[in-house]
Order: sequence, then C-alpha cells, then structure tokens
Amino acid sequence: MSLPREPEPVKLVASLFSPEKGLPEHMAHALSQTYGPMDRISEELLFDRTRYYAREMGWPLYRRFISFRELVHPENLVEIKITTNQVEQQHLRGESRSVNIDPGILSAERLVLATGKNYVHRVYLRKGIYADLTLLYRKGSFRPLPWTYPDYKDPQIISFFNGVRDLYMEQLREKRRLD
Repeated sequence: MSLPREPEPVKLVASLFSPEKGLPEHMAHALSQTYGPMDRISEELLFDRTRYYAREMGWPLYRRFISFRELVHPENLVEIKITTNQVEQQHLRGESRSVNIDPGILSAERLVLATGKNYVHRVYLRKGIYADLTLLYRKGSFRPLPWTYPDYKDPQIISFFNGVRDLYMEQLREKRRLD
C-alpha cells in the first residue's frame, strides 16, 4: 500500500513570447512582482518551430524562458495558469494577445506545463487546466517524449532547463540542510 505524503516544492518556470521584441523580458520582470525574483532568464530566442500563433499574434515571435527563485507547491500550478491567462487578457491588442505566457513546474524528475487544452497525454487538474508532461529527466538530462512540442526538444532549450534543474537541486539540498 502506498501512503500519501506531501510532495517536494517545485521550481516555477514560464515561457513568454510576443511579436513585440523586448516584451517577453518586460513581462518576465512584471511577473516577478507576483512570483518573486527570477533566478534564470534565457537569451532572447525566436519562436520559430511552428506558425500556430502567427495568425493571432503576428510574425516573427520573440521568446524568453524564465525560472523563479521561490519554490512553489505543485498544486499551485492551476492558480498560476489562471493568473497568467488574466495577464494575457490585460495585454490584448484588439482581440489578439500581445504576449503568450505558458507557466510550468520543474521537479527533479520532470517538466510539466499548464494548458487549457485537453489531449490524450494531458491530465485534468481542475478549473479547466490540464497538466502536460513535457520533459523527463533521465541519464543526466531532460529528455523529450513523443508528444513534446518541437521547440522543447531543442538542445538549447533542454540545456536551459538542465541549468534550472541544477539550481533547483541545490535549493532542495539547502532546504533539507536547514530542516
């Protein structure tokens, strides 16, 4: 019999992209007012593995990945996604988003993104939000799954998340030392 127990806190991460160069970084700093200081921010990247958002948002799209210093409880992912959706709504240009914010949680074993879209590999959480298992950590690195978005399979993106995981593991060691 398995006995329920509380999970470890996790690292809050997000992907932000926009047709407005510089807006992802600006929005990342704005999110830090809600979620605390960032401890990692990627260089500016082109969001160019799909044109799925081009009709709504325009082209090209500029992206940043971020992680926040403060660890969160995994169940907070639902409220975080709802909040980031509200931030997107506050920055509409007409009926189009000027920024897309995709939050996720990173643990020692996995990267999970939050989404409002159901699919075969996504698990319903609550309030219309699903968990999308995106990357697994095995043999010293994050690894994509058959359904992983093409951009998250990119070695540069995986390297970013490996670095975030290193920070996270150090935070867990420090937390355990202090407990």
